[in-house]
Amino acid sequence: MVTSEMVDEKSRASAWFRNLRDEIVAAFEVLEDSQTSGPTAGLPAGRFEVSETTRASDDGSDAGGGLMSVMRGGRVFEKVGVNISTVYGTLAPRAQAAMAARKGIAGMAEDPRFWASGISLVAHMQNPHAPAVHMNTRMFWTPHAWWFGGGSDLNPCLEYDEDTAHFHDVQKQHLDPHDPAHYPRLKKWADEYFYIPHRNRARGVGGIFLDDHCSGDWAADFALIQDIGRAFLPAFLPLTEKRRNQPWSEADKDAQLVHRGLYAEYNLVYDRGTKFGLETGHDANAVLMSLPPMAKWV
Repeated sequence: MVTSEMVDEKSRASAWFRNLRDEIVAAFEVLEDSQTSGPTAGLPAGRFEVSETTRASDDGSDAGGGLMSVMRGGRVFEKVGVNISTVYGTLAPRAQAAMAARKGIAGMAEDPRFWASGISLVAHMQNPHAPAVHMNTRMFWTPHAWWFGGGSDLNPCLEYDEDTAHFHDVQKQHLDPHDPAHYPRLKKWADEYFYIPHRNRARGVGGIFLDDHCSGDWAADFALIQDIGRAFLPAFLPLTEKRRNQPWSEADKDAQLVHRGLYAEYNLVYDRGTKFGLETGHDANAVLMSLPPMAKWV
């Protein structure tokens, strides 16, 4: 039983997700400015359009919201979104039952309050040699339990073994100081979670993922989720910088569009975050920010 409202812990987590968002948005805009060669160099440097999002509550009361930051048609990024949110209220009966069944939480019907905060990022690139990427981290609280979740995974349409190795190595470097057992466990979890059963394949080359993480030591768990967030830029930016000027063909672009179809299928059919966001009344545009600007099915 959680005996504290964890006001300070919630505030610290929400502030961290906001700071991480600001750091990533700034780094991506610098990347856009530095793209001065290649087929997209003539485009205006991309900038994020920022809008506030809200969560609808059943009774019209304040239920939180966040910021949706989306860049479209940039030199490097065809579409990238970096969203943060802090939402709260009461879980509907269906969500209560699902949470009780999946997490084994008792008492949800008697006190169905919840609070959740996090960051969610998806980047779809102009150059098909540059990999798409996803990252999210979050904290969830109820009066009965709290936990952290999230991760990061790479989604190239044209795979390069050295890029995959770099992405995974950076994740491991950030996890090992917490516990050397974390990386192999979270890699396996990502391989299982980011899998598309109806296609019998993974949606990308994996990464790390965890959910329902609560060791009982909030500070230690928060430090772990922070390092998962800190790993993102050093894991991803070098790959983008290496591939963004690589020439591509129409066949390469076609492969990118087909791969994006896989990404869309996964997010619409299987992703738990998409389902939770829509079922709890969060801004639909923010929830579906992850979808690519263009995709193709064969």
